[in-house]
Amino acid sequence: MQQPLVAVSTDVRQFDNYTWHAAPRQYLEAAIAGAGVFPVLVPSFGDRLDLDELLSSVDGVMMTGSKSNVHPSLYGGDASEANGPYDPDRDATTLPLIRRAIERGVPLLAICRGIQEMNVALGGSLATEIQEREGSLDHRAPVSDNQDERFAIRQSVSIKPGSCLAGVFGAGDVMVNSVHRQAVDRLGAKLQVEAVATDGTVEAVSVRDSRSFAVGVQWHPEYWVQSDSVSQRVFKAFGDAVRAHAAARAATRAAAE
Repeated sequence: MQQPLVAVSTDVRQFDNYTWHAAPRQYLEAAIAGAGVFPVLVPSFGDRLDLDELLSSVDGVMMTGSKSNVHPSLYGGDASEANGPYDPDRDATTLPLIRRAIERGVPLLAICRGIQEMNVALGGSLATEIQEREGSLDHRAPVSDNQDERFAIRQSVSIKPGSCLAGVFGAGDVMVNSVHRQAVDRLGAKLQVEAVATDGTVEAVSVRDSRSFAVGVQWHPEYWVQSDSVSQRVFKAFGDAVRAHAAARAATRAAAE
């Protein structure tokens, strides 16, 4: 089966005396096994990259989660050390890439940091340290050296009737592994809420009237994609949209020949 190319965001990290542009393996594994696509890492070089050329060569875009946060200067927030760590090179790459992917109708899946990038890219803002808000759940991972425990499926989210994800799961509640200390605050232009936690925290968004699948989720479907049906459905829906986009491009090329 053909694997369409999907552009994947990268973090900029320093180790072994090198500057690395990298993505966690779980996301790449989920792209291959869950969506059936070929993940291609996009280095975080900001405006040095020709994003239109990139989007002419791929059939999807995936934004990964990360330990870093979107820099608050991009949405009028408090750029303190407490709200970090930051990765400005990633911000300079992912935010314009998100906007261009949406404009061009290239399927987009944004996870964890990705949903926050998606919101900021479209003019929204983020709430920090949400566990400190009155009435809020603590969405942070438990302190543990065991990753399975940290990313355990333990939280219920309610899918909005009539939403894009309602077409994936049906309306109602699903169980997810939401792990975060920031969340969508002011909703970005063109975005609509797809799912909320029991405390009202936004857990998923989509682009209104999008030309293709354009969804952000605050939880981590990549972690349990091999065993959890909710996680599997997210990646299958993304993969199906990517293949539909690839087929449409192929048909356009064939008609022009």
